[in-house]
Amino acid sequence: MDTESARWVGSMPEVYERCLVAPFFRPFAGELARRTAHGDPRRVLELAAGTGAVTRELVAACPDAAITATDLNPAMVELSTARVPGPTWQVADAMRLPFDDAAFDAVVCGFGVMFLPDKPAAYAEAARVLAPGGRFLFTTWDTLASHGFAHPLGLALEQVFDGDVPAFLEAVPHGYHDTEVVTADVRAAGLDVVGVATLTLEGRADDARQIAVGLCTGSPLRAALERRGDLEGTVDRVAVAMTRMLGDGPITASMSAHLVEAERPAG
Repeated sequence: MDTESARWVGSMPEVYERCLVAPFFRPFAGELARRTAHGDPRRVLELAAGTGAVTRELVAACPDAAITATDLNPAMVELSTARVPGPTWQVADAMRLPFDDAAFDAVVCGFGVMFLPDKPAAYAEAARVLAPGGRFLFTTWDTLASHGFAHPLGLALEQVFDGDVPAFLEAVPHGYHDTEVVTADVRAAGLDVVGVATLTLEGRADDARQIAVGLCTGSPLRAALERRGDLEGTVDRVAVAMTRMLGDGPITASMSAHLVEAERPAG
């Protein structure tokens, strides 16, 4: 999982938290935590916890659970330990989890599976640390066209980089939207797919520039933009183009994602 598309360095975690968590991730975090709480788990593991958007909701929805929140990136864990106290925070690679077999009743991942280099192998790790009958729940974005914030940003990048558009948005965060592929990967790990729900929720941002700054400088898209030079100028041009599309001032947009629930067989 140590790839460029998973790197979060410098100010990126803070920008991600400030610009992207509320409009992109918070709308789905509550639903993921609520469904996790249905099984009344006592031991919960969160993968790719980032700055704690889902973690906060898990703490509220599962007040009696022992929650272990993990992320591959030390900078994310350092930021989140102070922001979301209560859970046990630690650096961990979802491909090689440092936990005993059957150590958890639920494993949760909010918008992190898209970054996994070998998804069936990572799901097998989730299955390994689940107790028999334990549940694995995760979210993954639908197509880029279904995301009312990311799609306009992609269009803005096409205007800025005519013929040389970074592939990150479509290839990584929105590259794992085919539910048949997703469920096949989950089953290949020995888990039973309990349900797949496609959710369309609404996000809000202060303005289009907030989204431009967030995705261009607070996500792995930044690396591709930096290679093209003048990151600050790129952000300005993308923000102007997005404002033309979405309007001035506060903006709202609908976003679609899949919520997958799986279970480790009890037998």
